[in-house]
Amino acid sequence: MPLAAVSVAPRMSASRMVADALREAIIDGALAPGAPLRQDAIARHFSISAIPVREALRQLESEGWIKGELNKGATVAPLNANEAREIYEIRASLESLALACAIPAHTPTTLREAKLLYDAARSETDPTLYVLRNEAFHLCLYAPAHRPQLTELIVTLHRRGERYLRLKLGFADHKAVSDREHAALLRAVRRGDVSTAQKLITEHLLDTGALLHTLLNESESERDTDPERASSADLGKARASGSAPKSRRA
Repeated sequence: MPLAAVSVAPRMSASRMVADALREAIIDGALAPGAPLRQDAIARHFSISAIPVREALRQLESEGWIKGELNKGATVAPLNANEAREIYEIRASLESLALACAIPAHTPTTLREAKLLYDAARSETDPTLYVLRNEAFHLCLYAPAHRPQLTELIVTLHRRGERYLRLKLGFADHKAVSDREHAALLRAVRRGDVSTAQKLITEHLLDTGALLHTLLNESESERDTDPERASSADLGKARASGSAPKSRRA
């Protein structure tokens, strides 16, 4: 278990510290799908007792990050084609609703902030930072809606989808296509064009879910055909030199 890659954050509850650190390690790929999560090793790594570790693992399991099996313990949940598609389907519905609520409430100040966040995402070359800037841009578009429960659901889905978004970053054309779609979305928001903005965000996200569903199913077929050659952990590497199907990306 590559716990050396899991950072320790100070000044928070032990269970939250462990949950946050393990979640980040899963998102970053330091903990690959199927990696074992042994309570005693985690407790030693963080210099804490087993109780907060158990609490953290229960939380991560409820969020879908890990799987717990009787007599086998916890492991990192695998990348799943159906989960990827469903995450983006739900995001499409929720974020379309958020835009409808937010667009009438945008101001010159909030639109300037959205433009700054778009520029930051467009110019970002580091994949880890791009994921964060991409989320910040999306959330900024919805912030004027002042719908805290809706925002919380969207943020949760963004977190659940981070592993899948990183998987797509292996495509050479992904970022350029995403930047163009973000620009079109921002123009619609600035015009106050709710119907166009909703259409753009829905296509943006549904096409991403469909693309991921196809890629992960292809990877599963490759594993079944030649399990020594293909795995979900190296899907991004296997496709980094190729081109994606003609579809929008998030």
